[in-house]
Amino acid sequence: MKYNKLTAIGLLFLGFSSTIHAQNIDKIINVKEVSRIEKILCADDMEGRQTFTPGIEKAADFISDEMKKVGLEPMQGLSGYRQGFSMYAAKLDKATGLIGTENIDTKDVICLTPNSVIALNDGSANAIVTRITAKDNFMVKFREAIAKTDNQVILIDSSFSKYKALVNRFKGSAQFKTKKEQVVVFTSQPEAKNYAVYAQQALTEKKLANVVGVLPGKSKPNEYVIFSGHYDHIGYGKPNDKGDSLYNGANDDAAGITGILALAKYFKALNNNERTIIFAAFTAEEIGGFGSRYFSEQLNPKDVVAMFNLEMIGTDSKWGKNSAYITGYEKTNMGEILNKNLEGTAFKFYPDPY
Repeated sequence: MKYNKLTAIGLLFLGFSSTIHAQNIDKIINVKEVSRIEKILCADDMEGRQTFTPGIEKAADFISDEMKKVGLEPMQGLSGYRQGFSMYAAKLDKATGLIGTENIDTKDVICLTPNSVIALNDGSANAIVTRITAKDNFMVKFREAIAKTDNQVILIDSSFSKYKALVNRFKGSAQFKTKKEQVVVFTSQPEAKNYAVYAQQALTEKKLANVVGVLPGKSKPNEYVIFSGHYDHIGYGKPNDKGDSLYNGANDDAAGITGILALAKYFKALNNNERTIIFAAFTAEEIGGFGSRYFSEQLNPKDVVAMFNLEMIGTDSKWGKNSAYITGYEKTNMGEILNKNLEGTAFKFYPDPY
Protein backbone atom coordinates (compact mmCIF):
# COMPACT_ATOMS: atom_id res chain seq x y z
CA MET A 1 0.00 0.00 0.00
CA LYS A 2 1.34 3.41 -0.97
CA TYR A 3 0.17 5.68 1.82
CA ASN A 4 1.03 9.24 2.73
CA LYS A 5 0.44 10.00 6.40
CA LEU A 6 -2.10 12.77 6.70
CA THR A 7 -1.14 15.67 8.93
CA ALA A 8 -3.98 17.30 10.81
CA ILE A 9 -2.85 20.82 10.00
CA GLY A 10 -2.24 20.00 6.34
CA LEU A 11 -5.71 18.57 5.93
CA LEU A 12 -8.10 21.35 6.36
CA PHE A 13 -7.35 24.80 5.02
CA LEU A 14 -9.08 25.74 8.25
CA GLY A 15 -6.78 28.14 10.02
CA PHE A 16 -9.39 30.79 9.30
CA SER A 17 -11.94 28.94 11.40
CA SER A 18 -10.03 29.93 14.52
CA THR A 19 -11.92 33.23 14.31
CA ILE A 20 -15.15 31.33 14.96
CA HIS A 21 -15.81 30.53 18.59
CA ALA A 22 -19.35 29.16 18.49
CA GLN A 23 -18.05 25.60 18.33
CA ASN A 24 -14.94 23.95 19.65
CA ILE A 25 -13.49 22.70 16.39
CA ASP A 26 -11.31 20.11 18.14
CA LYS A 27 -14.44 18.26 19.24
CA ILE A 28 -15.66 18.09 15.64
CA ILE A 29 -12.45 17.72 13.63
CA ASN A 30 -9.71 15.69 15.27
CA VAL A 31 -6.94 13.30 14.32
CA LYS A 32 -8.98 10.20 15.16
CA GLU A 33 -11.90 11.17 12.94
CA VAL A 34 -9.72 12.42 10.09
CA SER A 35 -7.64 9.22 10.17
CA ARG A 36 -10.76 7.04 10.14
CA ILE A 37 -12.11 8.60 6.95
CA GLU A 38 -8.73 8.78 5.23
CA LYS A 39 -7.79 5.18 5.95
CA ILE A 40 -11.12 3.82 4.72
CA LEU A 41 -10.92 5.76 1.45
CA CYS A 42 -7.39 4.60 0.64
CA ALA A 43 -7.65 1.04 2.00
CA ASP A 44 -6.62 -1.79 -0.32
CA ASP A 45 -10.20 -2.99 -0.72
CA MET A 46 -11.05 0.30 -2.47
CA GLU A 47 -8.73 -0.91 -5.28
CA GLY A 48 -7.25 2.53 -5.82
CA ARG A 49 -10.72 3.92 -6.62
CA GLN A 50 -10.16 3.55 -10.35
CA THR A 51 -12.99 4.77 -12.57
CA PHE A 52 -15.42 2.06 -13.75
CA THR A 53 -14.39 -0.46 -11.07
CA PRO A 54 -16.20 -1.94 -8.05
CA GLY A 55 -13.72 -0.05 -5.88
CA ILE A 56 -14.98 3.36 -6.93
CA GLU A 57 -18.56 2.24 -6.37
CA LYS A 58 -17.60 1.20 -2.86
CA ALA A 59 -16.00 4.59 -2.28
CA ALA A 60 -19.14 6.37 -3.52
CA ASP A 61 -21.26 4.34 -1.09
CA PHE A 62 -18.97 5.24 1.79
CA ILE A 63 -19.00 8.98 0.98
CA SER A 64 -22.80 8.89 0.63
CA ASP A 65 -23.13 7.22 4.04
CA GLU A 66 -20.85 9.84 5.60
CA MET A 67 -22.92 12.68 4.14
CA LYS A 68 -26.07 11.05 5.48
CA LYS A 69 -24.53 10.74 8.96
CA VAL A 70 -23.59 14.43 8.88
CA GLY A 71 -27.19 15.30 8.02
CA LEU A 72 -26.65 16.90 4.63
CA GLU A 73 -29.52 17.10 2.16
CA PRO A 74 -29.41 15.74 -1.39
CA MET A 75 -28.93 18.24 -4.18
CA GLN A 76 -32.15 19.60 -5.65
CA GLY A 77 -33.59 17.15 -8.15
CA LEU A 78 -31.79 14.13 -6.70
CA SER A 79 -33.36 11.46 -4.49
CA GLY A 80 -30.02 10.63 -2.84
CA TYR A 81 -26.44 11.83 -2.74
CA ARG A 82 -25.36 10.28 -6.02
CA GLN A 83 -25.40 12.61 -9.02
CA GLY A 84 -25.41 10.02 -11.78
CA PHE A 85 -24.41 10.49 -15.39
CA SER A 86 -23.39 8.35 -18.36
CA MET A 87 -20.23 8.13 -20.41
CA TYR A 88 -19.67 6.03 -23.50
CA ALA A 89 -16.83 3.77 -24.56
CA ALA A 90 -16.53 3.51 -28.35
CA LYS A 91 -15.02 0.62 -30.29
CA LEU A 92 -14.33 1.22 -33.98
CA ASP A 93 -15.95 -1.50 -36.08
CA LYS A 94 -15.10 -0.31 -39.56
CA ALA A 95 -13.77 2.74 -41.38
CA THR A 96 -13.87 3.37 -45.10
CA GLY A 97 -13.19 6.29 -47.39
CA LEU A 98 -10.55 8.03 -49.42
CA ILE A 99 -7.75 10.48 -48.66
CA GLY A 100 -6.62 11.87 -52.01
CA THR A 101 -6.09 8.69 -54.03
CA GLU A 102 -5.44 6.47 -51.00
CA ASN A 103 -8.07 4.10 -49.64
CA ILE A 104 -8.57 4.30 -45.87
CA ASP A 105 -7.56 1.32 -43.75
CA THR A 106 -9.51 0.83 -40.50
CA LYS A 107 -6.28 0.34 -38.53
CA ASP A 108 -5.22 3.88 -39.49
CA VAL A 109 -8.38 5.54 -38.11
CA ILE A 110 -9.03 6.70 -34.54
CA CYS A 111 -12.36 8.33 -33.70
CA LEU A 112 -11.99 10.90 -30.95
CA THR A 113 -15.71 11.25 -30.28
CA PRO A 114 -18.11 8.47 -29.19
CA ASN A 115 -20.57 8.62 -32.09
CA SER A 116 -22.17 5.52 -33.63
CA VAL A 117 -21.57 6.93 -37.10
CA ILE A 118 -19.05 9.52 -38.22
CA ALA A 119 -19.24 10.81 -41.79
CA LEU A 120 -17.02 13.71 -42.86
CA ASN A 121 -15.71 14.82 -46.23
CA ASP A 122 -14.30 17.87 -47.96
CA GLY A 123 -17.82 19.01 -48.73
CA SER A 124 -19.06 18.74 -45.12
CA ALA A 125 -20.78 21.80 -43.74
CA ASN A 126 -19.33 23.14 -40.47
CA ALA A 127 -16.34 20.83 -40.65
CA ILE A 128 -12.63 21.60 -40.82
CA VAL A 129 -9.52 19.64 -41.76
CA THR A 130 -6.22 19.81 -39.88
CA ARG A 131 -3.11 18.52 -41.66
CA ILE A 132 -0.02 17.31 -39.80
CA THR A 133 2.71 16.72 -42.35
CA ALA A 134 6.09 15.05 -41.95
CA LYS A 135 7.82 18.41 -41.55
CA ASP A 136 5.54 19.52 -38.68
CA ASN A 137 6.11 19.24 -34.95
CA PHE A 138 3.61 16.50 -34.19
CA MET A 139 2.90 17.34 -30.56
CA VAL A 140 2.42 21.06 -31.19
CA LYS A 141 0.09 20.58 -34.16
CA PHE A 142 -1.86 17.76 -32.51
CA ARG A 143 -2.44 19.74 -29.31
CA GLU A 144 -3.67 22.68 -31.40
CA ALA A 145 -6.02 20.36 -33.28
CA ILE A 146 -7.63 18.66 -30.31
CA ALA A 147 -8.27 22.01 -28.64
CA LYS A 148 -10.71 22.86 -31.43
CA THR A 149 -14.42 22.24 -30.94
CA ASP A 150 -15.41 21.95 -34.60
CA ASN A 151 -16.33 18.85 -36.55
CA GLN A 152 -12.88 17.88 -37.70
CA VAL A 153 -10.79 15.46 -39.72
CA ILE A 154 -7.17 15.36 -38.56
CA LEU A 155 -4.93 14.01 -41.32
CA ILE A 156 -1.59 12.84 -39.95
CA ASP A 157 1.38 11.80 -42.05
CA SER A 158 2.04 8.06 -41.82
CA SER A 159 5.58 8.79 -40.63
CA PHE A 160 3.99 9.62 -37.26
CA SER A 161 2.32 6.19 -36.92
CA LYS A 162 4.32 5.59 -33.74
CA TYR A 163 1.98 8.12 -32.08
CA LYS A 164 -1.16 6.00 -32.55
CA ALA A 165 -0.98 4.77 -28.95
CA LEU A 166 -0.70 8.36 -27.70
CA VAL A 167 -3.75 9.41 -29.73
CA ASN A 168 -5.68 6.46 -28.31
CA ARG A 169 -4.68 7.47 -24.78
CA PHE A 170 -6.00 10.95 -25.45
CA LYS A 171 -9.26 9.42 -26.62
CA GLY A 172 -9.50 7.77 -23.22
CA SER A 173 -11.55 4.84 -21.96
CA ALA A 174 -14.86 6.71 -22.23
CA GLN A 175 -16.29 10.12 -23.04
CA PHE A 176 -19.51 12.11 -22.98
CA LYS A 177 -21.80 11.76 -25.98
CA THR A 178 -21.55 14.72 -28.29
CA LYS A 179 -22.89 16.00 -31.58
CA LYS A 180 -19.32 16.87 -32.54
CA GLU A 181 -17.57 14.52 -34.95
CA GLN A 182 -13.78 14.28 -34.77
CA VAL A 183 -11.67 11.63 -36.45
CA VAL A 184 -7.93 11.05 -36.94
CA VAL A 185 -6.59 9.38 -40.07
CA PHE A 186 -2.95 8.38 -40.53
CA THR A 187 -2.22 8.68 -44.24
CA SER A 188 0.58 9.05 -46.76
CA GLN A 189 -1.33 11.95 -48.31
CA PRO A 190 -2.09 14.39 -45.45
CA GLU A 191 -2.03 17.37 -47.81
CA ALA A 192 -4.66 15.93 -50.15
CA LYS A 193 -7.49 18.37 -50.88
CA ASN A 194 -10.07 15.63 -51.32
CA TYR A 195 -11.01 13.45 -48.37
CA ALA A 196 -13.97 11.36 -47.27
CA VAL A 197 -14.17 9.36 -44.03
CA TYR A 198 -16.98 7.06 -42.93
CA ALA A 199 -16.69 5.24 -39.59
CA GLN A 200 -19.00 2.98 -37.59
CA GLN A 201 -18.53 2.43 -33.86
CA ALA A 202 -20.12 0.22 -31.21
CA LEU A 203 -20.94 2.19 -28.07
CA THR A 204 -21.06 0.90 -24.51
CA GLU A 205 -22.76 3.02 -21.86
CA LYS A 206 -20.82 3.38 -18.62
CA LYS A 207 -22.52 4.88 -15.58
CA LEU A 208 -20.72 7.02 -13.02
CA ALA A 209 -21.72 9.30 -10.16
CA ASN A 210 -20.49 12.32 -8.30
CA VAL A 211 -21.46 12.35 -4.63
CA VAL A 212 -23.06 15.62 -3.53
CA GLY A 213 -24.51 16.85 -0.24
CA VAL A 214 -26.08 20.21 0.57
CA LEU A 215 -26.37 22.38 3.67
CA PRO A 216 -29.17 24.89 2.87
CA GLY A 217 -28.50 28.57 3.55
CA LYS A 218 -30.46 30.51 6.17
CA SER A 219 -31.03 33.83 4.41
CA LYS A 220 -29.47 33.37 0.94
CA PRO A 221 -30.36 29.82 -0.07
CA ASN A 222 -29.93 30.54 -3.79
CA GLU A 223 -26.31 31.67 -3.39
CA TYR A 224 -23.80 28.82 -3.29
CA VAL A 225 -20.41 28.20 -1.73
CA ILE A 226 -18.87 24.92 -2.91
CA PHE A 227 -16.27 22.67 -1.31
CA SER A 228 -15.12 19.98 -3.71
CA GLY A 229 -12.49 17.38 -4.52
CA HIS A 230 -12.24 14.18 -6.58
CA TYR A 231 -12.60 10.75 -5.06
CA ASP A 232 -11.33 8.66 -7.97
CA HIS A 233 -7.70 7.62 -8.40
CA ILE A 234 -5.69 5.51 -10.87
CA GLY A 235 -6.01 2.01 -9.42
CA TYR A 236 -3.20 -0.34 -10.41
CA GLY A 237 0.04 0.72 -12.10
CA LYS A 238 3.72 -0.07 -12.31
CA PRO A 239 4.91 -2.08 -9.26
CA ASN A 240 7.32 -0.46 -6.83
CA ASP A 241 10.51 -2.12 -5.59
CA LYS A 242 8.42 -4.18 -3.15
CA GLY A 243 6.14 -5.47 -5.91
CA ASP A 244 3.18 -3.35 -4.83
CA SER A 245 1.26 -2.20 -7.90
CA LEU A 246 -1.77 -0.70 -6.11
CA TYR A 247 -1.90 3.09 -6.02
CA ASN A 248 -4.16 3.81 -3.04
CA GLY A 249 -4.42 7.56 -3.60
CA ALA A 250 -4.13 8.66 0.02
CA ASN A 251 -3.05 12.16 -0.93
CA ASP A 252 -4.58 12.25 -4.42
CA ASP A 253 -7.29 12.87 -3.47
CA ALA A 254 -8.58 10.92 -0.47
CA ALA A 255 -7.06 13.78 1.54
CA GLY A 256 -9.29 16.32 -0.19
CA ILE A 257 -12.42 14.23 0.26
CA THR A 258 -11.57 13.74 3.94
CA GLY A 259 -11.30 17.52 4.20
CA ILE A 260 -14.68 18.01 2.56
CA LEU A 261 -16.41 15.56 4.90
CA ALA A 262 -14.75 17.18 7.91
CA LEU A 263 -15.87 20.62 6.72
CA ALA A 264 -19.41 19.32 6.22
CA LYS A 265 -19.49 18.04 9.80
CA TYR A 266 -18.09 21.33 11.09
CA PHE A 267 -20.49 23.64 9.26
CA LYS A 268 -23.46 21.40 10.10
CA ALA A 269 -22.58 21.70 13.78
CA LEU A 270 -22.04 25.45 13.46
CA ASN A 271 -25.49 25.79 11.84
CA ASN A 272 -25.17 29.46 10.91
CA ASN A 273 -24.37 29.47 7.18
CA GLU A 274 -26.32 32.24 5.45
CA ARG A 275 -25.54 30.88 1.96
CA THR A 276 -26.11 27.30 0.84
CA ILE A 277 -22.96 25.18 1.07
CA ILE A 278 -22.51 22.36 -1.44
CA PHE A 279 -20.07 19.53 -0.69
CA ALA A 280 -19.12 17.69 -3.89
CA ALA A 281 -16.95 14.62 -4.44
CA PHE A 282 -16.19 14.31 -8.15
CA THR A 283 -15.53 11.15 -10.13
CA ALA A 284 -13.54 10.58 -13.35
CA GLU A 285 -11.04 13.36 -12.66
CA GLU A 286 -8.06 11.19 -13.53
CA ILE A 287 -9.43 10.36 -16.99
CA GLY A 288 -10.34 13.90 -18.01
CA GLY A 289 -12.24 15.79 -15.31
CA PHE A 290 -15.61 14.48 -16.47
CA GLY A 291 -17.32 14.47 -13.06
CA SER A 292 -16.56 18.11 -12.31
CA ARG A 293 -17.56 19.06 -15.85
CA TYR A 294 -20.95 17.40 -15.45
CA PHE A 295 -21.47 18.94 -12.01
CA SER A 296 -20.69 22.45 -13.25
CA GLU A 297 -23.23 22.14 -16.05
CA GLN A 298 -26.02 21.58 -13.51
CA LEU A 299 -25.51 24.99 -11.86
CA ASN A 300 -25.92 28.59 -12.96
CA PRO A 301 -22.42 30.10 -12.54
CA LYS A 302 -24.01 33.39 -11.46
CA ASP A 303 -25.34 31.64 -8.34
CA VAL A 304 -21.88 30.46 -7.23
CA VAL A 305 -20.22 32.96 -4.90
CA ALA A 306 -17.06 30.92 -4.23
CA MET A 307 -15.66 27.45 -4.79
CA PHE A 308 -12.81 25.76 -2.91
CA ASN A 309 -11.40 22.66 -4.58
CA LEU A 310 -9.25 20.66 -2.14
CA GLU A 311 -6.50 18.72 -3.90
CA MET A 312 -3.62 16.75 -2.34
CA ILE A 313 -3.76 18.54 1.01
CA GLY A 314 -2.34 15.58 2.94
CA THR A 315 1.25 16.77 2.73
CA ASP A 316 2.89 20.00 3.84
CA SER A 317 3.33 22.74 1.26
CA LYS A 318 6.81 24.09 0.44
CA TRP A 319 6.35 26.64 3.23
CA GLY A 320 5.81 23.94 5.87
CA LYS A 321 2.99 23.59 8.37
CA ASN A 322 0.29 26.24 8.77
CA SER A 323 0.40 27.04 5.07
CA ALA A 324 -1.26 26.14 1.79
CA TYR A 325 -1.20 27.48 -1.73
CA ILE A 326 -4.06 28.44 -4.04
CA THR A 327 -3.98 27.71 -7.77
CA GLY A 328 -5.56 30.77 -9.39
CA TYR A 329 -4.60 33.04 -6.49
CA GLU A 330 -4.00 35.92 -8.92
CA LYS A 331 -7.38 35.56 -10.64
CA THR A 332 -9.57 36.66 -7.71
CA ASN A 333 -9.29 38.41 -4.36
CA MET A 334 -10.18 35.21 -2.47
CA GLY A 335 -6.62 34.70 -1.24
CA GLU A 336 -6.41 38.26 0.02
CA ILE A 337 -9.69 37.89 1.90
CA LEU A 338 -8.59 34.61 3.50
CA ASN A 339 -5.21 36.02 4.56
CA LYS A 340 -6.88 39.09 6.05
CA ASN A 341 -9.14 36.84 8.11
CA LEU A 342 -6.04 34.91 9.20
CA GLU A 343 -4.24 37.91 10.64
CA GLY A 344 -3.05 37.09 14.13
CA THR A 345 -2.78 33.36 13.37
CA ALA A 346 0.16 31.26 12.17
CA PHE A 347 -1.64 30.18 9.00
CA LYS A 348 -1.07 31.77 5.58
CA PHE A 349 -2.09 31.15 1.96
CA TYR A 350 0.30 31.60 -0.94
CA PRO A 351 0.00 31.73 -4.74
CA ASP A 352 0.63 28.43 -6.53
CA PRO A 353 4.46 28.27 -6.96
CA TYR A 354 4.27 25.64 -9.69
